[in-house]
Amino acid sequence: MALKLDGYEGNGTFPHGIHPPERKQFSKNAAIQVMPTPKTVVLSLHQNIGGPCEQLVKPRQKVDWGELIGKGKIFVSTTLHASVPGVVQRPTRVTLANGRHMDTVPIKTDGEIPTDQALWDEIFGGDWPTTGLDAYDPAQISKDINDAGLVGLGGAAFPTHVKIMPNDKKPVHTLIINGCECEPYLTSDYRLMVEAPGPIVTGALLAARSVGAERIAIGIEDNKMDAVEAMQRAARGTGIQVAVLKTKYPQGSEKHLIQAVVKRQVPLGGLPSDVGVAISNVGTVAAVARAVIHKKPLTHRVISVTGGGIARPANVLAPIGVSFGELIEFCGGLKPDAARLIAGGPMMGFAFSNPNTPVTKGTSGLTVMSRDEVELAEETTCVRCGKCVDVCPMRLVPTKIAMASRYQDVGLSRRYNIMACFECGSCAYTCPAHIPLVQLIRAGKARVAAAARG
Repeated sequence: MALKLDGYEGNGTFPHGIHPPERKQFSKNAAIQVMPTPKTVVLSLHQNIGGPCEQLVKPRQKVDWGELIGKGKIFVSTTLHASVPGVVQRPTRVTLANGRHMDTVPIKTDGEIPTDQALWDEIFGGDWPTTGLDAYDPAQISKDINDAGLVGLGGAAFPTHVKIMPNDKKPVHTLIINGCECEPYLTSDYRLMVEAPGPIVTGALLAARSVGAERIAIGIEDNKMDAVEAMQRAARGTGIQVAVLKTKYPQGSEKHLIQAVVKRQVPLGGLPSDVGVAISNVGTVAAVARAVIHKKPLTHRVISVTGGGIARPANVLAPIGVSFGELIEFCGGLKPDAARLIAGGPMMGFAFSNPNTPVTKGTSGLTVMSRDEVELAEETTCVRCGKCVDVCPMRLVPTKIAMASRYQDVGLSRRYNIMACFECGSCAYTCPAHIPLVQLIRAGKARVAAAARG
């Protein structure tokens, strides 16, 4: 499939990768619903890649919706705001869905917050300008983003101000907005593009202004043509082009999206800026528009609650810090054959069991898989078929990395470039021996990081 865009060199795809069953039919046609305000939220002080926040509020202190309650202590960190009005409770320590133990700020709701359509209008509604944005100072845009506590909403949760900021040493010529949502089951980005394309376009223009990009492309897979048409209509006359890409996993990975759109390869261990590109997710740039135009922080996000094990699959606008259990209850509860809870999607998400686990800024979905959807297969010996190598989009040898990790050989893990793996799960999906390659690699990366810290 050729990518027909003026000035863009990519052909809409990349080598290797896989095409797992999409399973988006559960929630694809479910319009975004606004969740009622919960009685309590539990806000982790660590909501992003990088350093945690320093708590700024004390127990029994009353806070307003959107009030600053935590501030990052290092550059690669971000701020945290109250997602409901209420009273700060005694600090607690919880286990997040990714298994990390984190300090939190619980808030008991006490006060008014817009509900239903009013909350939707407050966050995504109204007119979003596409002209006159040259009046915004690039450095101020990045500061507004930082002040609003924005992180990548596609799941990686990298602090957005670090990506979207002027950089004279590594000038950016192209901004790519990621609307691929290649992870099976998840549809929150798709619904946002269909229902709220306006703030996405405005946020993209502001982000491009901040990084100095002359070109903007929104990459969307060809299984989301409704989103393609909605974004094309919203972007008309702005110079933004919509890149229709081949449906393939992991098309939404930064390095592979860059290759698909501009045919440039980010060097091993490098960043998109090394090839003159900046990347941001559609939900993230929608939040950028609100942060810069209305000076409002990130307190809510859209989450897909989906899968064969949930009674009523939905896309939900929910406050950060609400529990997964309350999301499940809002969506009708679990079906009798529900077998697995996954924060995110089945390829890169984290299985967990405690419904009281709180949602974080990086929570793009809750996938509830039924017994039929969960393949229970016993691990066997590697037969050296090479299938994991054939599909690895990073051109690694996953079995070698996994075995080095299994035997806790840090030096060998480094030699096999374990840190270059971004845990997409393509190898584990295709492995006929059902070796838990991703879990082994994650454990190995933790050992390598621990060794580096001494």
